[in-house]
Amino acid sequence: FGAVTPNPFRGSTTVSFALPEARRTKVTVYDVAGRRVLTLLDAPRPAGRHEVVWDGRDSDGRPAPAGVYFCRLEAGGVAVTRKAVRIE
Repeated sequence: FGAVTPNPFRGSTTVSFALPEARRTKVTVYDVAGRRVLTLLDAPRPAGRHEVVWDGRDSDGRPAPAGVYFCRLEAGGVAVTRKAVRIE
């Protein structure tokens, strides 16, 4: 799992990661209470570098409030989490 940039962010942030081989990949954003805010990606991806953008909205399209969020990457039985801070 590479990075979440920019961080902190206002409008949107990019989640970057690299896969050593093709794998089904899931990237999910959670709030500090552990509630799922949005699934950014849930699909097979080839080996290599990838990016997904979170526009700061929840799964209903509403802007998420300022605060701390966690971006979780799951691929090939491995899970990694990075913190993202949304500011106003």
